[in-house]
Amino acid sequence: MDTLTHALSGALLARAICVRTPVLAPVAPLTAPAVGRFSAPWDGRAGALAPWQAVVVGTVAAAFPDIDFVVGWAGEMAYLRHHRGITHSLLLAPLWAALLAWLMSRWFALTRAQPGGWKSLYVIALASIAIHIAGDWITQFGTMLLAPLSDARFGLGAMFIIDLVFSGVLIAALLAAAVFPRRRWPAVAGLALACGWVALAWDARGDAIAEGHRHAQRAGITAVEVEAMPRPASPFNWTVAVFDGERYHVAHLNTRRTEPLVASADDHFIRRFSAPYQPVALAHWQVLPRFGQGSDADWVREAWQHEALATYRWFAAAPVLVKTLERKGGDGGVERCAVFGDLRFGFPGRDEAPFRYGVCLNGDRAATLVKLALGQLLPV
Repeated sequence: MDTLTHALSGALLARAICVRTPVLAPVAPLTAPAVGRFSAPWDGRAGALAPWQAVVVGTVAAAFPDIDFVVGWAGEMAYLRHHRGITHSLLLAPLWAALLAWLMSRWFALTRAQPGGWKSLYVIALASIAIHIAGDWITQFGTMLLAPLSDARFGLGAMFIIDLVFSGVLIAALLAAAVFPRRRWPAVAGLALACGWVALAWDARGDAIAEGHRHAQRAGITAVEVEAMPRPASPFNWTVAVFDGERYHVAHLNTRRTEPLVASADDHFIRRFSAPYQPVALAHWQVLPRFGQGSDADWVREAWQHEALATYRWFAAAPVLVKTLERKGGDGGVERCAVFGDLRFGFPGRDEAPFRYGVCLNGDRAATLVKLALGQLLPV
């Protein structure tokens, strides 16, 4: 999910945990600051967490895991390898929560008479990091839940990375929680609705995969793998890919639509993004060879197996050849380049898919790692 939606989810979760309570008359045993003690936000004790502070902690903690964007400074392959890694790990979440709770407690010491201890912030921070991890897990990009012990990616594959309805539910629930500051139900209801939206998308994913299997049976395809990739504008928009071991059979379809959706250039962007997804009965299936066709397939396969693409091979879930190029090398020899894309990231209406990488082979010379951007091959 995008970082803003993560931050919203953390704020809403914090609001579900912490509500504003009436000011209680101080009782002697409760007047001393409870430094270092976990204080329930509703118990009125000295050092208890105020709702606004809970929301701040939830917002910061839920956005925190995406700080790993900095690995991109070490290179594009480093980004592919380490993004959604250790900062998105369930194993390390308690450590990150403790760090954030301590830092936020130091900051709050400047803004409240009784700063309390970091333990009063820990539960909020841990819950908010966990909801960030869950928000990435429901997408197809997935996340390395067991880092650093394992680099395996886990993903439910139910949601597109940006979902306006999902984000809108979170915003509406936060606004309702602000209107009813002494009530927990607006935040709880918002989280429940968000979970319901994910469940709806997951159910639609099952329908899309089932259609992939039906197509394979009708067309006599031996399906090695059937995958459904979520698409923008609707939880019922999917790209279905049936892989037979050499080729992808791909269709863009809407699992609930019975009639084609027509959109013009003047229509709003949601309609324009959704129009290419046809009713199941009218879906157009195209064939995309993973390594191309004819005599090129052998050297393209060699390029795919080159060590320079090791990280991309690990990253790409549905790799397919998108471009080949032959050109003269600097020594007068012929340089052959093969560039691959991932079907997860290309869809109708998107001008250019990201994460398209390849290698250029030039005889005995070292291979060159390249990427395809704006129609040009650029060195990585």
